[in-house]
Formats: sequence, structure tokens, C-alpha cells
Amino acid sequence: MMPRTPPARVCSHCDGFPVVHITTGITPDGQRRTLAAACPACKGTGTRSISPVTPQEVSA
Repeated sequence: MMPRTPPARVCSHCDGFPVVHITTGITPDGQRRTLAAACPACKGTGTRSISPVTPQEVSA
């Protein structure tokens, strides 16, 4: 029997969409310029590690 891995938790900040492209405008020759922005909470992975609850989270 293979060991089970714990399920990955979806990042609550980006809801699993870790990288977005933001349109900055159109160049004079008609091309669209975009910038990639990664979620700062999960660092672009889309998942969060399962960690124990901290006292700050309980009191909030």
C-alpha cells in the first residue's frame, strides 16, 4: 500500500490562481504589454502548507 500524502490546501488569498497577468497598455504597433504578478502569500504556488493554528488566529 502506498503512503498517502496530505491534501494540499488552496491558498485563501488567491483561491488557487497564483499568477495573474495585468495589462499595462498597448504599444504603438498594436501589441499588448502585460506584467505577471504572483500571489505574495503562497509565492505563486496556489497552495498553502497545513500548519497548526497560531494563538493570533484563534483570538481573531
